[in-house]
Amino acid sequence: MKKVVICVCAAMMAVMMLAGCGRSASKGSVTTDGSTSMQAVIGVLGEAFTAKNEGVNFTYNPTGSGSGITAVSNGICDIGLSSRALKDEEIASGLTATVLAYDGIAIIVNPNNPVENLTIDELSAIYTGEITNWSAVGGSDSAIVLIGREAESGTRDGFESITNTVDGCKYRQELTSTGDVITTVSQNPDAIGYASLASVKDSVKVIAVDGVIPTEQSVKDGSYAIQRPFILVTKTDVILNDTAQKFFDYAISNEASELILSAGAVPAN
Repeated sequence: MKKVVICVCAAMMAVMMLAGCGRSASKGSVTTDGSTSMQAVIGVLGEAFTAKNEGVNFTYNPTGSGSGITAVSNGICDIGLSSRALKDEEIASGLTATVLAYDGIAIIVNPNNPVENLTIDELSAIYTGEITNWSAVGGSDSAIVLIGREAESGTRDGFESITNTVDGCKYRQELTSTGDVITTVSQNPDAIGYASLASVKDSVKVIAVDGVIPTEQSVKDGSYAIQRPFILVTKTDVILNDTAQKFFDYAISNEASELILSAGAVPAN
């Protein structure tokens, strides 16, 4: 009998030790979902956060602002990512928006396009089909090819709201990511598109709007007109798990500001 008791105790101690090891190996997780325009910003923040917190599992699912808002609302992710402000009905449904940063929406053309500047009114006329040829705005005699984002895109929402073209744009193509817009414009000499300043590459040319080029400074001081917020979306009455809350606090801290700047956006703090 004595030997049985000892064996049982030993077995119980082994189970407890294994359970303890399991807890120490798991440091928690953070799941984010949403805006493709926020990829550069969330990428650097996620990388830095996991470097500071070994063992944490950080994931980012680039599905678009609308999908990210839906995901957090349905409890599919911890934090939704949106590159547009929340709508009144989204706030009323129990969501909270925290501004992480501000981003310029760059107007991009092919590098061979001679146009250097467009006004807000010209952009509006171009995207609604009133102006259809580049020659009308100082370019070559060729038809303008309009490239934009899909209906749920925060970038599209910001662009159309500021240019007063909501539901009026005559797109040739509506693409599902910032990267696709940049690639398409880079490959078509007659194309024009819009993309997050934080994501723009050398393969396209950024033009001025009303004489102002989008930069960190012109977004920060408001002189560049086409800009929008990068937002962290959470459920108002739901407490984040400890790891997700730690990431949230880190992302909006002064410590993260330089990383946000390095990704091409202007930190809100």
